Order: sequence, then C-alpha cells, then structure tokens
Amino acid sequence: MKTSLSAAILALSALPAAVHGFHQDADAVDEAVEAEAEVRGEDRIEAEDIEAAVSEALGILLARQEGANKDEWPYQGVYRVRAEADDPDSLIEGRGRRRTVIPIGYRVGGTSIASRAVMRPSGVAEDEARRDALERSRRFVVKSTSHPRMTPDYAGGYDVRGWGYIYALGFLLELRERGLVAEDDAAATDQAIRFYIDALDRIEIPGVGGWNYARRGPLDRPDATSPFMTPPAIQALREAARQGFEVPDGMVDRAAAGLELTRGRDGYVAYASRRKTTDPPSQIPGAIGRMAAVVTVRSELGLSEPEEIRNACEAFFEHWNELLKRKGQSGTHVPPYGVAPYYFMYAHGCMAEAIEHLPEEEREAERGRLAALLMSVRDEAGGWNDRVFDRSTAYGTSIAILALTQPAESARERGTPGPPTEPPVEKAPEPGDEPGSTTSDDAASGE
Repeated sequence: MKTSLSAAILALSALPAAVHGFHQDADAVDEAVEAEAEVRGEDRIEAEDIEAAVSEALGILLARQEGANKDEWPYQGVYRVRAEADDPDSLIEGRGRRRTVIPIGYRVGGTSIASRAVMRPSGVAEDEARRDALERSRRFVVKSTSHPRMTPDYAGGYDVRGWGYIYALGFLLELRERGLVAEDDAAATDQAIRFYIDALDRIEIPGVGGWNYARRGPLDRPDATSPFMTPPAIQALREAARQGFEVPDGMVDRAAAGLELTRGRDGYVAYASRRKTTDPPSQIPGAIGRMAAVVTVRSELGLSEPEEIRNACEAFFEHWNELLKRKGQSGTHVPPYGVAPYYFMYAHGCMAEAIEHLPEEEREAERGRLAALLMSVRDEAGGWNDRVFDRSTAYGTSIAILALTQPAESARERGTPGPPTEPPVEKAPEPGDEPGSTTSDDAASGE
C-alpha cells in the first residue's frame, strides 16, 4: 500500500532536532531519507494548500521588513565586514575593534530577493501594504548606489557587493516591467539600473567572463567564474537589454562561455572554474543547485536539450537528502560534497526555474515533487530558514514563495515598459574638486 503524502511529510517534519539542528545521528538521517522517498510518490500537495502557505509566508515577509525606515530585508550569513559609524546598530555585532556588520551587498541583495517575492502573489497592484513595502525597498536599493562599499572601484578579493548588484538589477527591472515605478521616480530608478549594469561591467572577470564573489586577487586578474552569481546576472542583463537599457557588447556571451567551463561530466557543475572542470560525477550530490541554475540559463540561451534539463531535475530529487543534512547547520563547505547550509533554499529556487524548461507535459509532476519537499521543511511559524540565523528567515521564505509561484510566473506575459529615461548629463568638475576616496572592506570571515 502506498503511504500517503501527508504521512511522509509528517515523518520528515518530526525530525527537526536530529536533522535540522546541530546534532545529527545516522538513524535520523536515514529516516529522513526514507520519508523523502515517500514524498516523491504520485500524491501531491493540493493547490489550495500551496496558495494558503504562500499567503501566510507573504505575511511573515512583510512583518520582517526592518531598518530605521523599514526598507530592508538584509541577508545574514557568516561573512561580515568592519563596522563603520553610520552602519545600522541592529546589523552590528561585537565591540571595539571586533565590531562587524552585515555588508551592504548582503543588505541590497537580500532586500531585492525579498522584494521580488513580495511582488509574486497576484494582486500586488491593488495591495497597498505590499506597494508601500516595495516603495520603501526601491528607495533603499536606489540610494545604496552611493554607498562607499557598493562602488565597483575596490581591491577585489572576497566581497559580496557583486551579488548585490545582480539582484538589485533584477528587482528594479521587474518593478519597471510590472509598471510599479511611479513617474516621478522613473529617472532615479533608471539611473540606478544603469549603475548596476555598469558595476557588473567593471567587475566582470577578465579573460574568463562572468562573476564571482570569491575573487582570489585584484579585479584586473583572470579568475574562476561562479555559477552561484553568473546565471542570475545573465538573466538580469538580458532583461535589461529587452527593456532598452544599454548592455556592453559581448558581456552576456562571455559570461555564458565562462559557465561552460564549470560544466563537467554527466552534468556536474563546479563551485567555480577558470578552466574546463574535470571534477568527477561522484560530486554531483553537492552540485544539484548549481546544476539547476546553469541548465536554466543554458535553456534560455537556446543551448540545452530536454535531456540535459531532465538529468538536472532527476539529480536534484535523487540527492536532495544531501542538502537536508546541511540545512540549519553551522559551518559552510563541509566534506564530502562541500554543501553549505545556504545552498538548501537556493537550490529549491533554482530547481523551480529549471522545471519550467522541461517539455510541458513533464512539468506538472516535477512541480508536485518540489512542492512536497518544500512543504515538508516549512517551520512551525509558516516560514522557511536554512541558516542558524533568525534573520535569514526572510531570505528562506522569499525563496520558497518564488519557487512555489514559479509556474504562474513563467506563464505570465511580460510587460513592455516604456523606454528608459534619458541619463543625466554629467557636469565637468569644478576647479578644486577631488575624486572621492574608495573603501576596501575588511573581511571578518567568509562563506
């Protein structure tokens, strides 16, 4: 007799202390894997249950917007930088010389991802609470272009401002596409979009293409491209070009070529690469999120076949338990697969996109499998979090909303906004003016 989906979900959700907490044991993990196998049966979560979960998650997200102006959903990881006098106290930890803060790249990127989740459920144009929240976040993301630690003129090395550029660009473009930018705010928004395009141009990896938050040296040195950053950057830049913004010639093509270097045997995608990867397919369990991200963009560029997408989807479901083992854990890239906790929700968001590139007749079953897994790891409050930080509930919940609404989003007809406003005319510097100084971040830790 086939076990019901609800029973399988209960079996998974009953293991938070053993699987999702800090102390795992082999028996608990085995039980979770067995329960996950039951979830992958033919039974599926009902549409109304998904709709109710998304509605509850949206409420959680709106309540978590923070900051002095209630305009941020900062992502929190282990990477922090030296705190400055004007950094928000709520984002600072430590004292004296040990004072560190969530970097602005995480603040901008996390806010942008959450904002796109706020836009997803239907009715945003008529929802005053959501519109107000989005307007506050829009102002924050636009204003952040002048933050010293968002300048593309920096020393290189490990830095997450580029992650912020990518998601800020995608967020502002979606606001335009949905007609959610007021006429009086159009010029400032368009100028911020140009800033983020230019910033990506200036930190592009020379000789390889694409982007990486973990550069090993200065920005003018070739380095490995990252499938964690490059696919969403390609998507944002292509949308910018579609909306009429000027995107530097060849940047998307170079980024796509860089991604090809990360692809190994049997669909494996490396963590980062500057030469053709030779990593063995035995490492696929740690790559399933990256595989989904890369295959999605390859499909959008007309480079992939259905079998490639099919293989990436099947790998995700086959090895999902390796993600589950790292959910909510401390540490980052733990052997044998180098899976960090923050790959958990990320991978589900990537898989939701990849599924929509399967042949149409195959999508419904895979959507059901993904929804069942997501619902099985929802927390008691109705949100999602794959980190040890409470603040990261905003990110995890945002990814869940994006994943669960991806079918409707992929089917939605894209708007065609008007042409970008004219860029401002740059004034010649007055006598005595000096260029502003740049800031090099001190990395307190990395992930």
